[in-house]
Amino acid sequence: MISPAGARRTGRAAIHDSGRSAPSMPTRHDIRNVAIVAHVDHGKTTLVDAMLKQAGAFAAHQLDQVDDRVMDSNDLEREKGITILAKNTAVKYHPKDGGAPVTINIIDTPGHADFGGEVERGLSMVDAVVLLVDASEGPLPQTRFVLRKALQARLPVILCINKTDRPDSRIDEVVDEAYDLFLDLDADEEQIEFPIVYACARDGVASLTKPADGTVPADSDSLEPFFSTLLEHVPAPSYEEDAPLQAHVTNLDADNFLGRIALLRVAQGELRKGQTVAWMKRDGSVQNVRITELLMTEALTRKPAEVAGPGDICAVAGIPDITIGETLADPENPVALPLITVDEPAISMTIGTNTSPLVGRGGTGKGADAKAAVKDRKVTARQVRDRLDRELVGNVSLRVLDTERPDAWEVQGRGELALAILVETMRREGYELTVGKPQVVTKEVDGKVHEPVERLTIDVPEEHMGAVTQLMGTRKGRMDNMSNHGSGWVRLEFVVPSRGLIGFRTEFLTQTRGTGIAHSIHEGHEPWFGELKTRNNGSLVADRAGAVTAFAMTNLQERGVLFVEPGTEVYEGMIVGENSRSDDMDVNITKEKKLTNMRSSTADVAESIVPPRKLSLEQSLEFCRDDECVEVTPEAVRIRKVVLDQKERARAASRAKHA
Repeated sequence: MISPAGARRTGRAAIHDSGRSAPSMPTRHDIRNVAIVAHVDHGKTTLVDAMLKQAGAFAAHQLDQVDDRVMDSNDLEREKGITILAKNTAVKYHPKDGGAPVTINIIDTPGHADFGGEVERGLSMVDAVVLLVDASEGPLPQTRFVLRKALQARLPVILCINKTDRPDSRIDEVVDEAYDLFLDLDADEEQIEFPIVYACARDGVASLTKPADGTVPADSDSLEPFFSTLLEHVPAPSYEEDAPLQAHVTNLDADNFLGRIALLRVAQGELRKGQTVAWMKRDGSVQNVRITELLMTEALTRKPAEVAGPGDICAVAGIPDITIGETLADPENPVALPLITVDEPAISMTIGTNTSPLVGRGGTGKGADAKAAVKDRKVTARQVRDRLDRELVGNVSLRVLDTERPDAWEVQGRGELALAILVETMRREGYELTVGKPQVVTKEVDGKVHEPVERLTIDVPEEHMGAVTQLMGTRKGRMDNMSNHGSGWVRLEFVVPSRGLIGFRTEFLTQTRGTGIAHSIHEGHEPWFGELKTRNNGSLVADRAGAVTAFAMTNLQERGVLFVEPGTEVYEGMIVGENSRSDDMDVNITKEKKLTNMRSSTADVAESIVPPRKLSLEQSLEFCRDDECVEVTPEAVRIRKVVLDQKERARAASRAKHA
């Protein structure tokens, strides 16, 4: 099935000969393993919801009780509306022609590039991918990212155009853009011959016939065409007869009764409950272990099983220290599968113990929380390091490096959001932390420092194009493409250093009055762009400890935007607002109104206080400068200076000025 864009293939040197086909091998026609990949908010999880319901995963009396986006079970996933962790489910599909039922294992992957490690692990478990594209927005940066990973893994692709009912849908143009994307990513002849399915996942409807723009497919009332396309185009798992056991660990989970659970795909042989297998570790050593429990996924639950064969995705218990990428093999003929590798980290931040004067206390300084003992909170360096080590077990895209301080570590990840999610998770678990400003991870190429760059795609109304272009200019952004669909919106593509995107989102939303949409993806490394100034305003810094008063706030709100409210406990060096000027200002925000015996005609006039701006964790990290950091506790997120003492900061600034 080729679109008019297929005619443009002839001039592309990117298309290669697909080579000879492999000799025929035994296959399991009762299984299909497929991953659903897409950009953020293009409907992956909604499509999985509809597949589960129509495949009979829920009883009739359960349908009204099932939440939307049932696969997003993590609290942060539901709050942010994105998928963070790759998860698997399985549906039992009964073909309409009366054929034998087929188990379809579905991997729901994140759409955000910051969680690329989850995408790469998910793709290692499947034999094909469904590329979901919004019928209006078309391919976006994360679409390019996930498709590139699928093509590199030589996985067949099924294109699904979702949200065809959007009034601004443009199906033909989006299909052509998808073909162009395949060509840009060096897809060969075999990979570009993909089937296309048109769907409205929200309504649980799919069709092989293109509907009119802005309409739901009318020739179908279910996902049956989508299921049949999966059976036809997703290869059945193949294996070698009499081959020794090989099973690849791709994810980890935990159970209160079973302990650590390893999720794996069986590549060759059979895995049985109670079986003794060779555990092939990352360090090259081999140890014989016993499988105490074998579980298989049905819908959203894991059920005990006796045997798992080639192509099965299962879970095993009984190996407490097993990690991602390792192999379970035949003890008599142990052969390891390749370790899972992910892209290099691009962003780092320093995470350490809480060193503020309010360590171990509540967020307001009042009541029982404020008097809670330090021993009841996770504040020690040993506790923080142990938690980071546990995160390394299940997060292959994360790195933890030692620093000069014994109570702080450099944590490197794929992006700012991924690291912010880690900090937020630790905060909810009761940890108190000091988090430094995000920095980029540089590398040296031919004796020159190179820094990571991002490809930024911006959709914005035409009247804001000038402001956005000027904003990107100050952040060393280079415009790479511009397109206008004639709808009053323009799409701009920039190549910009990753440093320029730290703190970008808040200013971008301000400049576009909340109407702009921006997405970015890692584009590689380029020579150092030079100095960037991403924040023009300075900070309002508390010059003493105490409780914030309404009287002081009234006098200071003309100086800038405040972050605190009356009654909040502050300390010297804590940032309480954003200055309207470029330099920092030390202020007394605890000042109280003096009482006198004199009567005043304005004594009863209430002072109006502008509501403070409450910053989230991500916004606080974006706000930080190099000499600032974020204090994170279960009750509060505060921004502070790295050096709290006002005199020491002044002396350091004087030395830097005369250096």
